[in-house]
Amino acid sequence: MLNSHPDLTPSVLIGLGWFYLLVFLMNLLWTVRSYKHEGEFKNGVPKASIWAVYSSILMMLSFYHFTYPVEGFLVSMPSGFKDVFDAWFSNPVLFFFLSIAGLVFMIQAREWWIKPTVSWVLLNLSLIFMGLSLTDYDFRQIVGKPDNVPIVAMLFIVAFFTWIYFTRAVDNDRRITQGRPLFEQENNDKVLVWPDLVYTELICMVVLTAVLIFWGIALKAPLEEPGSSVKTPNPSKAPWYFLGLQEMLVYFDPWLAGVVLPSIILGGLMAVPYIDFNKLGNGYYTFKQRSFAVTTFLFGFLPLWVALIVLGTFLRGPNWNFFGIYEYWDVHKVEAANNVNLSEFFWNGLGLGIPKGSTVSQILLRESPGILLTLGYFALLPPILGLTVLRKYFVRMGVMRFLVFSNLILWMAILPIKMLLRWAFALKYIVGIPEYFFNI
Repeated sequence: MLNSHPDLTPSVLIGLGWFYLLVFLMNLLWTVRSYKHEGEFKNGVPKASIWAVYSSILMMLSFYHFTYPVEGFLVSMPSGFKDVFDAWFSNPVLFFFLSIAGLVFMIQAREWWIKPTVSWVLLNLSLIFMGLSLTDYDFRQIVGKPDNVPIVAMLFIVAFFTWIYFTRAVDNDRRITQGRPLFEQENNDKVLVWPDLVYTELICMVVLTAVLIFWGIALKAPLEEPGSSVKTPNPSKAPWYFLGLQEMLVYFDPWLAGVVLPSIILGGLMAVPYIDFNKLGNGYYTFKQRSFAVTTFLFGFLPLWVALIVLGTFLRGPNWNFFGIYEYWDVHKVEAANNVNLSEFFWNGLGLGIPKGSTVSQILLRESPGILLTLGYFALLPPILGLTVLRKYFVRMGVMRFLVFSNLILWMAILPIKMLLRWAFALKYIVGIPEYFFNI
């Protein structure tokens, strides 16, 4: 008879059994690879022996879960770790800084973590973390939702393709330094479209169709009850691909987050080919020759998009409050939001009080600190950047292209700046003019 606790049910035990069995098979194949390619230690013991022992532990762990144990999980995430993790990593400021720190580490240590053994160890650590976390009931309620399963898969897929990019880029950078042909130029035999490419596409199409069919059988469709104007889901979330946009709506008015910023993103993407003066890196992977472009793209994609999707999916709970990944989503949790505008900070800080009145001149006086700060941000920073840290870009681009380029950079920086100001100082608007529905 199984424990009545929801953490210990047949479906959970069988699911973990299949999970550890899959990880075991992956590491079994890696053990064979290690035996063939990684050699031995100084004492003659194959390096593959470590992976063999690890694979054996995973196999026993898998079989343990298939036997419906009444004692409970053999290994589970320690409650002390979960408490500390929830206390720290439900903090959005720390979450955002860690995402940026992870990006910096990924770029600076790219020659280390792309090594096959290191990347395999990191993959296993993430899988073991996932397996241990799945023993927590509240974590499973979040991750196991049919809507959220693809997002978990997306994180691993993004990591995989990022690894492929940096592997090829580092290899090509070494080749360029050593004067050797690029990876794309070496053994570059042309492949005919028929039948080679068509066969490959056919196989991929069949495999993808099979995966979708089995996915549809294994996972229930995320269908809920019919929509009702008197019963709104709590939290009410957009589809995962709009969660980043929904998160932006927390910090900006709808006209800015829903219209202006997406339009600037689309316009900026269309302007990139006309702004970019660096012709290197076309047709081959490289980082050193396009370090600024790649770093800017990764900053916009990982911390400002993928991280916001993760934050909106796993950390945003009822009433749009922040919750830890092991924390129960209590609808009664209430956090006071005493957000204030920049004008309140400024005038109250001087002890003068906020200027009163509803005329245009009085409103402009009240919001003058934010207006001047906004104008200075977009009018003064571009020439300052062009004369200092981005001088080489200004020289090569010219005035017009550099102004477009620098303003796109400043618009991209607006989101993290506003997020940090909201989290750290409860700042609502830099310019708040509700009389005319204009808020920044």
